[in-house]
Amino acid sequence: MDSADGRAWEQVVTLHGRVEQELTKALHRQGVGLSEYRALCQLVRAPDGELRMQELADLIGLNQSSVSRLVARLESAGLTRRDMCPNDRRGVYTVITDEGRALQRKIAPIYYEALSKALDDAADDARVGPLVATLRQPTTTP
Repeated sequence: MDSADGRAWEQVVTLHGRVEQELTKALHRQGVGLSEYRALCQLVRAPDGELRMQELADLIGLNQSSVSRLVARLESAGLTRRDMCPNDRRGVYTVITDEGRALQRKIAPIYYEALSKALDDAADDARVGPLVATLRQPTTTP
C-alpha cells in the first residue's frame, strides 16, 4: 500500500543518498572521510572542543564501535586526542587538536560548496526538487 508518508520518506532517502554521495566525493579528494569531517565539526562546536565518545556517536549517527574506530583514525592522524573524564574514570572524551581545527576550517568551504551544488542539482530533479525547495525556505524564529 502506498502512502503519503511513504512517498515523502522515499524522497528524503533519495535526496539524502544523492547529497551524501557528492559530499563523500568532494571530501575524498581532500583525503578526508565524511564521518571524519562531521566528527571534527561537532568537536569544533563543542564546549572546550571535547565530547564524550557516546555523545559524538549520537551526534554523527554512528554506533559505539564505529565511533571508536573513527576516533582512532582521527587520533593517529593527530586531529584529536583522547582524555579521561576527571569525575568518571570510565568516561572517555575525544578532544580536537589545533591540527584538527585547522583541517576542519580548511575543508569547510569545500564541504559547503559541494553541498550547495548537490542541492542545486537535486532541485532540478522532479522526484526530489519540491523537497529541496521546502528545505531551502527561510525559517522564522519567534
